[in-house]
Amino acid sequence: MRIDKYLKVSRLVKRRTVAKEIVDGGAILINGRKSKPSSEVVVGDIIDLRLGKHQISAKVLSIGESARKEQAGDMYEILKDEARS
Repeated sequence: MRIDKYLKVSRLVKRRTVAKEIVDGGAILINGRKSKPSSEVVVGDIIDLRLGKHQISAKVLSIGESARKEQAGDMYEILKDEARS
């Protein structure tokens, strides 16, 4: 699944267009490498996000074309969530 779609489905980012802009801006790394909106995500990948002052690392646990709000949190595991000053 594309990284921009995964971020939206998993609700790490609210909208897919916003996810695409974040990826284009270089704020997303997949397994330590810069990504493009079309970069593929597979189970086991580590995603590093810079969202404002937050640095988040998440491990991909599952991939699905859609997820209910209650199920979205089960798609990933937060490894690190820290605020930068």
